[in-house]
Amino acid sequence: MLNIRHTGIVVSDAERSIDFYTNLLGFEIKKDMMESGDYIDNFSALRDARVRTVKMTLENQDMVELLWYESHPEKPDMERPITRIGCSHIAMTVEDLDDTYERLVSAGVEFNSPPQLSPDGFAKVTFCKDPDGSLIELVEELR
Repeated sequence: MLNIRHTGIVVSDAERSIDFYTNLLGFEIKKDMMESGDYIDNFSALRDARVRTVKMTLENQDMVELLWYESHPEKPDMERPITRIGCSHIAMTVEDLDDTYERLVSAGVEFNSPPQLSPDGFAKVTFCKDPDGSLIELVEELR
C-alpha cells in the first residue's frame, strides 16, 4: 500500500451533503459526475447502478468522495452507533476545536459531546454527525 487515496461516504441527499462538506468543513469540489454502466455495476455488485460521485479535497489534497446512489436510495441512520461493524468514523484535524465546535453548533450540526481533553493531554477531541449520521471525529492537537 502506498497511501489512503480517499474516504467514500454514501449520502442520501447530494446537495445537502455537498453544502455540509464544503461550507462547514472547508472541502473544495474537484470532480462531480454521474456514473453508470458495467464498470460501476461490477465493482459495486449492483445492477443498473446510477451514482453521483463528488470528489472533494482540503488544501493538503486529502480527499473524501461523496456517493449518492440515485438508483439504490437508502434512508439516513442518524442513530448509527459508533460500535457498528465497519468504518466507524473519519477523523479530521482542526486548528481551534472550540471555535470549530461553536461554529458548527451554530449551524445546527449534532455533536455527541462538547470538546474534551484526551486522557494523555495531547489533544482536544469531539465527534459530530454529517447530515446522514456519519460520524466525524474533530481533533485539535495540543503538543
